[in-house]
Amino acid sequence: MQPRKTELARDALQAHRAPLDMRQRRLLILCDGQRDLAQLTAMIGPEASAMVIQLIQSGYLVSTAPPEPAPAPAAAPPATATTAGGGAPVTERRRSLVSARIYLLGILELQRHPQAAALLYTLQQARSDDQVVSALHASLEALPGLTSAGYCERVRQRLFEVLPETHLAQLEQAGVVAG
Repeated sequence: MQPRKTELARDALQAHRAPLDMRQRRLLILCDGQRDLAQLTAMIGPEASAMVIQLIQSGYLVSTAPPEPAPAPAAAPPATATTAGGGAPVTERRRSLVSARIYLLGILELQRHPQAAALLYTLQQARSDDQVVSALHASLEALPGLTSAGYCERVRQRLFEVLPETHLAQLEQAGVVAG
């Protein structure tokens, strides 16, 4: 199976207003009709097949063959946590400073503003974790002046979804994280 985007998906990716989380958006971008499910699983992770099925059912992807589950990796199963009510287990999302950095680099590239270009360069040149966190902080502080408040808040929320807890605490101390 080689899933590809529908017009609904193209509109959702362009408008940034669809009810998609960052991982779903990333998967939509990668679904170009050239990659099969095994390649997508290698890029996204073991939950890619379930996400593809969900996006097909939502009308964001189409495929010529029915979705097949990807083979389970031989490595350890993903970490799980139970819901507060003792319900079904929920898969934890992986957090990564690299993912946060790449996401914000992409956002800054889209801004077409000299200040965004300077922030992009600073974030690209950051080598240590502290430099990266500092560049993330500077970018988040400048973003409200470069784009709409709603877009800025969505970027902030998605960034905080992937940022490791320790680095999120650093931004919280700097006053970037609200509440």
